[in-house]
Amino acid sequence: MASTRDVVEVAAWLADSGPITVLTGAGISTESGIPDFRGPQGLWTNNPGAAALFDIDTYLGDANVRRRVWHMRRDHPAWTAHPNAAHRALADLAAAERLRAIVTQNIDGLQQAAGTDPDSVIEVHGTLHWVVCLSCDLRTPTPEVLQRLEEESDPRCLACGGIQKADTISFGQRLKPDVLQAAVDAAQSCAAFVAIGTSLSVQPVAGLCDLALDSGATLIVVNEQPTPYDEQADAVLREPIGEVVPALAERMLSTVA
Repeated sequence: MASTRDVVEVAAWLADSGPITVLTGAGISTESGIPDFRGPQGLWTNNPGAAALFDIDTYLGDANVRRRVWHMRRDHPAWTAHPNAAHRALADLAAAERLRAIVTQNIDGLQQAAGTDPDSVIEVHGTLHWVVCLSCDLRTPTPEVLQRLEEESDPRCLACGGIQKADTISFGQRLKPDVLQAAVDAAQSCAAFVAIGTSLSVQPVAGLCDLALDSGATLIVVNEQPTPYDEQADAVLREPIGEVVPALAERMLSTVA
């Protein structure tokens, strides 16, 4: 059974640990102005019907849904958001070679914007910053497609005329096998697995916790709301993410120094 631990104690564990894999969810980006999904002020909490817009079959079969989604993508707060203290703290840990990898469920690109080497970030749910054609797989920078919304409500692929969507994983789509395998490898080859700002309720990503535990890793959960893995975790930290993650990083790096 997990217990709520002090930041100082957890930082000491992590400082003495071997490779650390971090899993981040929407909660790490809320302080950057990007709402999460299932929190008290989450997108689906306030508007349960919005979840239907993330279903691949609905998207493919309804042009009106695609129009709504394109406008939602155009207005997404990620375009004006900036990395917050938690993103920057993880970037500092990555630069100090303290992290095995950062696995993120987020599509906003803020971890890379904070200075983390993109090769160290595994985007299991894809990225908002690229659009992919569902027919020919052509990838186009999202801003180029969004510019076309002034004249086209459902911009089609310029190469083949196929339906396009943001290169993100919708309900009903499988995760990309190579990306999922990279996340599995990161979970199975770490000494500590730290889940930050995620409800740990979406599979198969939540199952990375099981893989880490089965491989003998310490599990740390940093989240303001309860998760299904709290009881299995070695420690749970409930403090605001924008405070606790920088505090952990500062103590870890000062211990190494």
